[in-house]
Amino acid sequence: MSLENDKEIEAYILSHIDEEGELLRELNRDAHVNLLKPRMLSGHLQGRMLKMFCRMMQPRFILEIGTYTAYATLCMAEGAADDAEIHTIEVNDELEDFIMKYLHKTKLGDKIHLHIGDAEEIIPKLDYTFDLVFIDANKRHYVEYYDLVFDKVRPGGLIIADNTLWDGHVLETAKPSDKQTIGIQRFNDVIVQDTRVEKVILPVRDGLTLIWKK
Repeated sequence: MSLENDKEIEAYILSHIDEEGELLRELNRDAHVNLLKPRMLSGHLQGRMLKMFCRMMQPRFILEIGTYTAYATLCMAEGAADDAEIHTIEVNDELEDFIMKYLHKTKLGDKIHLHIGDAEEIIPKLDYTFDLVFIDANKRHYVEYYDLVFDKVRPGGLIIADNTLWDGHVLETAKPSDKQTIGIQRFNDVIVQDTRVEKVILPVRDGLTLIWKK
């Protein structure tokens, strides 16, 4: 069953899980009014899932690749312990003011460290062992992100990759010009063959892959 195609089921689910909270609702509205491609925002259901993962795992160090509005960042901060550190990377410097506006509005902001720039340049400079990594950035480079973070994730750590069903385009033969679809297909093919991890794809929204490092 696809939640994207069954709005009644989606509405039922959203009415029977924890609320997203006023700040996240405000951020959501703001993004839809003022930003391009607001669909990129994680949203209520995925946000509550990310919070729950952090509740269960209690990660000390979290890495997010692709901040966008910081919606997912704030959700993870809600579930993480008070002494957790979330390092989040956003390549688009034009989003910095939007992101910081909401980080300044929450007490959770002390957990969050925003890095503006190219993730492929920033990740090697982060001297941490991460418990949780959330990948939601340029689909063309998912494999490169994965390769960069793998040795920085502790055994038993979790890597979560978003958009891994890519609106169903993963089933298609991608045109050579469609670099994003090609990137996601390549990533999925790499993960399924990686014996260092256990993996499962959740058909939530646009596909969410959970990758557990052995």
